[in-house]
Amino acid sequence: MVRTQIQLTEKQAKSLKRIAASRHCSVAELIRQAVDNMIKSAPLVDIEERRRRALAAVGRFSSGLQDISRKHDKYLAEAFEVVA
Repeated sequence: MVRTQIQLTEKQAKSLKRIAASRHCSVAELIRQAVDNMIKSAPLVDIEERRRRALAAVGRFSSGLQDISRKHDKYLAEAFEVVA
């Protein structure tokens, strides 16, 4: 393992100590678990690959509407009204 040093707010430290005690583990173990979760949830695709994928999707879908570029705000508002 690699030793590292971090700074936490007092509130963070107190909360971590409380959670660690309730789970019968160390604060360091909680932090390692949080780092593992962050690594697992982080996108593994770099920005250039994401950009390439986005550009590859351009033009693949059709709404059937002819005025999207002029009335995009209207259509977006309508879409959110349906969800809300």
